[in-house]
Amino acid sequence: MTSDLSSIPVLVAGKLHEHAIARIRDTFRLVTIEQIDPSLLTAEMRETVRGVAAAPVVGGSFVGPQFLQALPKVEIVANFGVGYDGVDAAYAGKNGIMVTNTPDVLTEEVADSAVGLLISAIREFPRAEAWLRAGNWVTKGHYRVTPLTLRERRIGIFGLGRIGLAVARRLEPFGLPIAYHNRRPVEGVSYTYHSSLKALAEAVDTLICVAPGGAATEKAINAEILAALGPTGVLVNIGRGSTVDEAALAAALTNGTIAAAGLDVFADEPNVPQALLDAPNTVLLPHVGSASVHTRRAMADLCVDNLVTWFSEGRARTPVAETVNVKAR
Repeated sequence: MTSDLSSIPVLVAGKLHEHAIARIRDTFRLVTIEQIDPSLLTAEMRETVRGVAAAPVVGGSFVGPQFLQALPKVEIVANFGVGYDGVDAAYAGKNGIMVTNTPDVLTEEVADSAVGLLISAIREFPRAEAWLRAGNWVTKGHYRVTPLTLRERRIGIFGLGRIGLAVARRLEPFGLPIAYHNRRPVEGVSYTYHSSLKALAEAVDTLICVAPGGAATEKAINAEILAALGPTGVLVNIGRGSTVDEAALAAALTNGTIAAAGLDVFADEPNVPQALLDAPNTVLLPHVGSASVHTRRAMADLCVDNLVTWFSEGRARTPVAETVNVKAR
């Protein structure tokens, strides 16, 4: 442990928040590469880098065994974001490398976005605004009466973690029944638990996905789940795009299997399937759930704070589950 961190090389791989880069530059010895790619590492980087600040996953980049093996002195990967499926945390943990993320500081912002996306999808607010801006209110009259309403809906949350709970708390005052599916029940909540995602979908007509990415949830929301949700069903996804079978979703929106969807995340960002773009009963956002100046700055601070406490105190502020027992070297 040391109080002088300026000699410690920290690698920023990819496009990281500017506030995080500034703090790393002021605190450590900043080194950068354009993307997470072992071939971009110089000999000096391979020999000296002790920390990595990982930008959000873009274009399939991945902090995995090959990248970490190329940095034999790396001790910590500080992930910018609460989701860390862009880092092989299991491999890191087994090899004595700490991985951190940025929970809590974005919870409220993302939960706000989820509720806004839900109401926008149900009440067609973006389409109504487009109607007004196109002059149709003047030339054609009122926008149509929406077939869907939030009234009397039944809410299902897939992934009742920090953000899922914050979404549930926001929806409680609407007087809507709330149920959820997790790998296991959550202690201390009164919401109805369903042991399978299909059982949850059968019991509700509004499914809000806040589940993490990864193999366990890959395309978990598929044609079967969408059919169970039913013709008045609405899907909102603010978790990870990989959790939804996007081809099945596009088909379900087209053929009336479900009524509408609001999506802030996609499987291959920034590429959105044309079939979803073409579907009029969608509200699509470019992964902006946490994208306020306030919240992104807080995320940047926590990302860097994990690096600071690791190298100065030998502890991480927010270790992920797979590396919670990793000790400083």
